[in-house]
Amino acid sequence: MPAHRPPAGSRRGPRRWIARYGTQYLAISPYYLIFSVFMLFPMLYTVYLAFQKWDGIGEMKFVGLDQFRFLWDDPVFWLSLRNTLVIWVLSTVPMLFMALVMAVLINSTRRLTAFYRVALFIPSITSLVAIAIFFGAIFSNNFGLINAVLKAMHLSAVPWLSNEWTIKLVIATLMTWQWTGYNAIIYLAGLQAIPSELYEAARMDGAGPTRMFFSITIPLLRPIILFTVVISTVTGLQSFTEPQVLFGSDASTNPNSGGPGRAGLTTLLYFYNQAFDYNDFGYAAAIVWAFFLLILLIVVINWRLVQGKERRP
Repeated sequence: MPAHRPPAGSRRGPRRWIARYGTQYLAISPYYLIFSVFMLFPMLYTVYLAFQKWDGIGEMKFVGLDQFRFLWDDPVFWLSLRNTLVIWVLSTVPMLFMALVMAVLINSTRRLTAFYRVALFIPSITSLVAIAIFFGAIFSNNFGLINAVLKAMHLSAVPWLSNEWTIKLVIATLMTWQWTGYNAIIYLAGLQAIPSELYEAARMDGAGPTRMFFSITIPLLRPIILFTVVISTVTGLQSFTEPQVLFGSDASTNPNSGGPGRAGLTTLLYFYNQAFDYNDFGYAAAIVWAFFLLILLIVVINWRLVQGKERRP
């Protein structure tokens, strides 16, 4: 029985595919080249570095899991991780709540909506360094605007930048101010995509604003809420510029990197200290990969909590 042969035209399949789509893929290839060189390769290289001891100049020395063992017993790493989680909770939870409230209020008005959108979006595109310097001046212990107002009201000044909890509160306030408007714009777009007929039908059935909010708005906004929770989680846990600008980052000359008592020392700031102040790139790689796995775990937990279990019929 003769063997089955593919049609003659199929032999030219790859050539036809290249002739048809090759130009399009060639046009977008610069993006993938840049991504591979400046993002993918460094990311994979840090995996290799995490098992080495290297100061950036001398010869690498393979140490196996020693970096991760030291990481597990490093009290400063756990302190930075605790600071990061506290700042994340203080900033992300009120930020998303205020963003949703602001979006609902703007969606209910018909005047100056364009102005509100621009005003809400400006903080997210403003230089973070400039914002941190501005907040540092506002919350300064001696010459800050807030303490000046408190003194004018015959109240005692608050050591905003020297107390363990107020340091975290200042950083969280900065992050909340920067990203609340961004999330409000996203919520506003989701609210405007909800058909108004659903609200009209609910009113005819006697539903009030609160019932409509929890029975119509929140369920239909669930994909948007999931997106903002994930993005805010990733962004909030990666706080670095805020404590670096407010308190400095050179750990080799300042043992209190991250503020007094290292209260503002976040995990990424600690990674920066190890890599660029002490030139311990192997340990820095171990820090950043352990932190990446933690962020991934928190994102998955948030995904499950917000998305919920799918209802089976």
